[in-house]
Amino acid sequence: MVDSQDEVPPSFTGAGRPSVARVYNALLGGKDNFQVDRDVRDRLLAAAPGMGRLCWDVREFSGRVTRFLARDAKVDQFLDCGPGMPNTENTHEVAQRVNREASVVYAATDPVVLAHGRALLEENDRTHFAEADFRDADQVLQHETVRKYIDFGRPVAVYHIGTVQYASDARDPGAIIAQYVDALPSGSYVVLAHFVEEHDNPVIRPLLEAFADTPVSLGHFRSAERILSFLDGLELLEPGLVIVSEWWPDGPRIRPLDPAQRLAVGALARKP
Repeated sequence: MVDSQDEVPPSFTGAGRPSVARVYNALLGGKDNFQVDRDVRDRLLAAAPGMGRLCWDVREFSGRVTRFLARDAKVDQFLDCGPGMPNTENTHEVAQRVNREASVVYAATDPVVLAHGRALLEENDRTHFAEADFRDADQVLQHETVRKYIDFGRPVAVYHIGTVQYASDARDPGAIIAQYVDALPSGSYVVLAHFVEEHDNPVIRPLLEAFADTPVSLGHFRSAERILSFLDGLELLEPGLVIVSEWWPDGPRIRPLDPAQRLAVGALARKP
């Protein structure tokens, strides 16, 4: 495993210190960020120019998974853990475009994400935010907002997109996912995306070095085998654990992947 910092760095609402959520917002071309966040973004892009494309790959992966779940699997309950800043094609937008009655709860601790999300969703009575840390499954699952709007007697889709890469080995990310799975009824789904360790990928080391003296973290890079182990006991849907852009793409590839686009893998799994 390639290490960076052990835990999710603290988030701040002020403009004097960068936050992971705002840096990713800047990489996506969003406007909900400050100069300190854009400075980190620029360092990342200098180390790996394809990072912006990777962020869109992850977001588009989430959208394709959500469309499948809402349309084909007929799931109408979504628990999205550790979401980033609201941008375009958020989980609730994709799901509720298919089924207006779909219920979505986001679990987050970042005060910026919570503030922006709640402001945007004031008039959406099917989408809610719970202030809870994804690394504490009980805190999320027992949160009053989650219990109120998610019925665990029916199938639920739980999203861990870019979350457990921020859980150190000491916290046992596999056990974290297992706690969520244990709470889900048969027919539920887990969506997972994670930074993957590739020894021949030329951008990993420059990226870690670019982050080395900043107060934010890329999280942990883990092997594909280790990431896949987090889904033990679940039925992996085709095409399995793959680079996120290769999970049921909307069309043929027209240009080669940038090395940065190989940094994230994703999968969808069903609880039997």
